[in-house]
Amino acid sequence: MGFYLFFSILGLFIPWYFNLQHILYSGIPFSVAEYLRQGTATPLASSITFDFLITTVPAMVWMLLEIRKLNMKYFWLYVLSTFLIAFAFTFPLFMFFRERKLSANIA
Repeated sequence: MGFYLFFSILGLFIPWYFNLQHILYSGIPFSVAEYLRQGTATPLASSITFDFLITTVPAMVWMLLEIRKLNMKYFWLYVLSTFLIAFAFTFPLFMFFRERKLSANIA
């Protein structure tokens, strides 16, 4: 479980380091439209952006199904965290709590 928590912490700080670099030094006001525009400004940026979008949708569906199956709570918080913080934070955090729930169910 510590593995997932470690990567969740990395996923909290590393993406936001770069987000803050953009917000503080680019001179471009932050908006979702601008974020998506710059996320598709080059072929490489487009690859990363669409990789994120294509991966996130089925992962969120799976997370919802797991939350229901395991009787976990707060799915909305994972969705909100994905778009306000980072999927790199949310997914490992979900895995941490999922493993904790599975361990509790076994005990």
